[in-house]
Amino acid sequence: MTDDKMKRRLTTVLCADVHGYSRLMGADEAGTLEALRRCRTAIAGLVDRHDGRIVNTWGDAVIAEFASVVEAVQCAVEIQQEVSSQNSGPPHARQMRFRIGVNLGDVMVDGSDIFGDGVNIAARLQELAEPGGVMVSASVYDQVHNKLSVGFDCLGQQQMKNVAPVTTYRVTVGGPAVGQGSGSSAAQAVAASEAGAQRIRGRYESSTWMSSIADRFAALPRPIAVMLTVSGFLILINVFTGLHRIWFHWPVAALLFLGIMRTLRHGPASDRDEGRRGTRD
Repeated sequence: MTDDKMKRRLTTVLCADVHGYSRLMGADEAGTLEALRRCRTAIAGLVDRHDGRIVNTWGDAVIAEFASVVEAVQCAVEIQQEVSSQNSGPPHARQMRFRIGVNLGDVMVDGSDIFGDGVNIAARLQELAEPGGVMVSASVYDQVHNKLSVGFDCLGQQQMKNVAPVTTYRVTVGGPAVGQGSGSSAAQAVAASEAGAQRIRGRYESSTWMSSIADRFAALPRPIAVMLTVSGFLILINVFTGLHRIWFHWPVAALLFLGIMRTLRHGPASDRDEGRRGTRD
């Protein structure tokens, strides 16, 4: 392979492999191989329908490329739906579930094969995907997020072996994630709703508490209310200007004493005046 024969192109790479393939083969070699053949046949038909081509198949893996990013992601979703429908019969422990990664990137071309980071990133995305799920790179998301009737959950930058960190997105269909993510997504939605309700209740209770304090303060005799207000200012001044020396207790004590005495002195007189007015009336 010489440099003068090497070509490059921008393409969309789809990488898929079977989750737990070795375990499945250990449990039932003949049944697993037959299921893999059925899945590969279905995958090949879907790839062809979306104008892609199978680049390579080794072991349980499938690599395909597409000229269109939209067609690649749509194909990935349909592959998972088709494989899921084929899994309706066998027990859950023996179901064949694929993980799929899709990346848009530059690749090197050698005949019918492709190489480079564009392929490697797709393979790493496939390793991060959930069984039955689809993971795409930011380059794919930028092209398709407003062109397909699917959702995307941003998972942030992911460290990947032998390649630079890549921002990844999990494809979701109809709200829950493709494959196993539906339960956790519903639980997260319920938790978010409950948290919002709790915040509203907290704000309401806080407002009620503050309103109750304000009402009680307003009901105090005027001399006591004035003395408490002045005392509060003196405490704040002491706290912010004399952290190592406490002096506010002396003026506060004097003010409170004067306020109480003033209240006691004028309260009964006011009551007597009311009594005399009531008698005259």
